[in-house]
Amino acid sequence: MAAWVWAMLSAFVLLHLLQKLFNSKRKTKKRNMPPGPRGLPILGHLHLLGKSPHRALHDLARKHGPIMGMRFGFVPTVVVSSPEAAELVLRTHDVTFAGRPSQDAFHYISYGQKNLAFSPYGPYWREMRKLCTVELLSTAKINQFLPMREAEIRLLVGRLREAGERGEAVDLTTMLLSLVRDMNCLMLFGRKFGDDAGSLDDREFKEVILEASELGAQFNIADYFPCVGVFDVQGINRKMKGLAKIFDRFLEKIIDEHVQNRNRNRNKNQQQRGDDAAEDFVDTMMGILESGRATFKFDRSHVKAILLDMLIAGTDSSATVADWALAELIKHPEAMRKLQKELEAAVGMGSMVEQRHLERLEYLDQVVKETLRLHTIAPLMLPHESLEDCDLKGFHIPRKTRIMINIWAIMRDPSVWPDPESFVPERFAGGGKRMDVTGQHFELIPFGAGRRSCPGRQVGLTAVKLILSQLVHCFDWELPNGMKHADMDMAELFGIVTGRIEHLNVKPVYRLLSQ
Repeated sequence: MAAWVWAMLSAFVLLHLLQKLFNSKRKTKKRNMPPGPRGLPILGHLHLLGKSPHRALHDLARKHGPIMGMRFGFVPTVVVSSPEAAELVLRTHDVTFAGRPSQDAFHYISYGQKNLAFSPYGPYWREMRKLCTVELLSTAKINQFLPMREAEIRLLVGRLREAGERGEAVDLTTMLLSLVRDMNCLMLFGRKFGDDAGSLDDREFKEVILEASELGAQFNIADYFPCVGVFDVQGINRKMKGLAKIFDRFLEKIIDEHVQNRNRNRNKNQQQRGDDAAEDFVDTMMGILESGRATFKFDRSHVKAILLDMLIAGTDSSATVADWALAELIKHPEAMRKLQKELEAAVGMGSMVEQRHLERLEYLDQVVKETLRLHTIAPLMLPHESLEDCDLKGFHIPRKTRIMINIWAIMRDPSVWPDPESFVPERFAGGGKRMDVTGQHFELIPFGAGRRSCPGRQVGLTAVKLILSQLVHCFDWELPNGMKHADMDMAELFGIVTGRIEHLNVKPVYRLLSQ
């Protein structure tokens, strides 16, 4: 028998013994823990998750309650599935549950958890979030890149118009991903992929981003069975190490290019790119590094960790929201027409949409909110971890308990959302449904809430609204091969970002009077 098989058998025997010891200690200390389903020895409740964990956990919560106790391997876990319970975790006891569990695979692509998403809660995380919020994600910084965003969207409109004139169907899902990727890369690095000779070519870049997202969505045995984790039986850690090397090689080259440019321009009165050119994020981060303004140790690894955080988090999410929204509008022609009428009134049939128009587009806002509610792109959020013992609505939550917030279930709660499975943007029109998505209304928290909410929310929302409004205003969309709207496949593919399984293949028909 192969050596690795003996090693695995030995590890599982050890696990079984540790499980018995673990359970015996819990019996002596057991307090009022949240209710939950019966688990299996060693595995706990891992076998109940299936291919769509957010749906499986939603079904279990309907039986066991909105604060549900579970165990994944050796990791005690609480699953939260109602707005009231989420408010307790993310507002009332926000500091207590602000921790992040250590996750093996992410350790490698976060430079030892130096990024915002996975960094442990504490002074370093607070200072890094403050730095990023002020220096990189402020409204002023976002607005600096407005001309770039509008220019990239116009390039996409031009390509779609040419395809429409030829009567061709396009893979809009892929085109949206490329658009958002290019916008993010220009904002982060000052150039798109394919420009010059980069460390990654265009195809390889898309592949490594996709692989990182897919690996990150998998349940890694190493996170739940530390004794088995050293064997890396799924190969996830090994693959993440390989991706981390690719990303690091790429980021090092980008940073070196920026350092060389800064040195060449250091003694000049203005940079060669001109006074009106927006500093990209690498320029800003390297300026902080060189100035010593950071109140903590700040080196290249921190710069790379934040850049990679924003690159991976920002590439898929905005494109996926825009893809879901367009798919729902095409599937519901009456909603598409209503949005087009609003755009005609606000913008006119002789002009394209500009960012200044967005604040007047109320139905666009409703469409985006309903898309975020119905198609939660991060249905389970990133897990939290309790930093100390806590009482949660009468239940005892021990320190180091993992907290999973099922925002997919929260935003389909029938007691809050009538007919929750239907796409109805009008539910946000007036009355008590004038909710925002900033984390103040716990019935609608697509970006999370509290200290660990998504800091890039405004960047993402601005991009989605610009893309969606432009494509709806400029084009009518026809389904190919005689497909009917009712036949569109809206099945989802679970991941860190949960998108549609089927790509959106459609025929664009240009509808503006000029341009």
